[in-house]
Amino acid sequence: MSIFLNPNLIKCTTCDKEIKLEEKSIRHESYWHHASCYKINSKQEQRKPSENKEKKIKPKKDPIMFVLVGLIFVFLIGSVYFILGPISMVAMGLGGGLTVYHMIGATGKLYSRNKPGVRAPSVFLLFLLGSPFVIGAMIAYEGYSLLESPTRIILLWAMTISFWSTMLFVPMAALSKYREDIQPDVKSYPKVSVIIPAYNEEKVIANTIEALLETKYPKKEIIFVDDGSKDNTLNIATRYKDKIKVLSKENGGKATALNYGIQYTTGEIIVIVDADTIIGRQSLKEIVKGFEVNDHVAAVAGNIKVRNASNWITKCQALEYITGIQIVRRAFDVFGSITIVPGALGAFKKSYLIEAGAYGKDTIVEDFDQTIKLLKAGLITQGSSKATAYTEAPNTIRDFVAQRKRWYRGNMQVLKRHADGLTNPRYGYLQKLSLPYLFLGMVITPIIGFTATINAILGVIMGDGWYVLQVLLIFTTVHYLMTALALRIDGEDQKLLWHAGYLVFGFKQIVDILLLKAIIEQLRNTKATWTSAKRIGV
Repeated sequence: MSIFLNPNLIKCTTCDKEIKLEEKSIRHESYWHHASCYKINSKQEQRKPSENKEKKIKPKKDPIMFVLVGLIFVFLIGSVYFILGPISMVAMGLGGGLTVYHMIGATGKLYSRNKPGVRAPSVFLLFLLGSPFVIGAMIAYEGYSLLESPTRIILLWAMTISFWSTMLFVPMAALSKYREDIQPDVKSYPKVSVIIPAYNEEKVIANTIEALLETKYPKKEIIFVDDGSKDNTLNIATRYKDKIKVLSKENGGKATALNYGIQYTTGEIIVIVDADTIIGRQSLKEIVKGFEVNDHVAAVAGNIKVRNASNWITKCQALEYITGIQIVRRAFDVFGSITIVPGALGAFKKSYLIEAGAYGKDTIVEDFDQTIKLLKAGLITQGSSKATAYTEAPNTIRDFVAQRKRWYRGNMQVLKRHADGLTNPRYGYLQKLSLPYLFLGMVITPIIGFTATINAILGVIMGDGWYVLQVLLIFTTVHYLMTALALRIDGEDQKLLWHAGYLVFGFKQIVDILLLKAIIEQLRNTKATWTSAKRIGV
């Protein structure tokens, strides 16, 4: 391609001299060259091809990680077959078949091409809702009466879903880890605009701003938006006005603060950081990497860690974050369909964010809603485990309940608002996998949890206690192995593994109660209110 150029605007990439109006030029891989320089450069490239090849990064092999992955599969498959019997193995096979289906699908394009199709639930959603009846029929075939079978039906339903999740998430998590390890360093540094929305955050805001100022990234701007704080938040932020943009507005909620801040951004990438979050020094650089994977990447989620894991409730939350991000989210990263780009640390391509529309006030979890909007637009959302951010978790049961009350009620709002995503095939993996899994976690799992507990007690009373114990041991052992794998992938303290049992017995039941409460409130159309935990300023 040869054209004439304005000499005041273009320089030759090869010789760094201006390309004059009368000189022919060639554009190659987004760079301009003199026609003569390009010929010389091309010959040099042909003579020394090895010097121009990008060096491939060889990830360090972690034998312990591979051992854990192997143990999970060997234990799960072996125990189901040899302990629970062949009929139970068939039930688990339903989940295995669905896993293979999704793995094969992951080899295609991740972004949706927005082609309309027949509206219908995904294969996973049909499997989720239909498996109890299939399992019940198989158990009846074994000769159990209706009075004896409920315990086994519920427990096997839970085990089947657990089997499916394990078979899919574990290998996908390992693949995601491998892909992230071989990802090359940032090739370019687009300008990044960081927005910090804040309301009554005087205890933590100084640490958040100072951490961002120390973050290593050559082209960044920091925009602080005070949402009508009644404490000293704005005054503290004003101390940094020479280094950041300080904005103030009347109180209107986090969504309005974000929309207000976006109007003042000048960067190609917009990063959202919560006012109680301290990000790592390399986090901006790492999170930008995610946009270089594919042009259709609209958002990249950061790796959120609990920085005040000092007691039972905070350590359980720390472990919940680690397993959720390193196992479940990594799997969705492979499918390009992470459903929540968190407000604690999330990056968005500005052009896509604007096209998707402003942050909405219809829900109280604006980050979840905005991410679903991007996925419904046929775009890709990825994750970065190296882009770390440290948040302050509620350190009392009361504050934990306050936080989760908002989260779970807001999640129900988003599910209702985007319910069409469960049946519309044009939404790609959002319809095939992500939204059905969210429906599983937010609606089905708490119901299964309580019914399984009740049925387990009934099973023991009715003389089926040995079967109940076997299922619980299998489920708990697999959970411990997956938690150990998550800690290994994330490089976290293995001492947290001692708290893994609480995510099965104790902490899990608290979460299930709060989820069921949110479901009931949504069904009763109770007004959702913003609730948050008290800051301790650690």
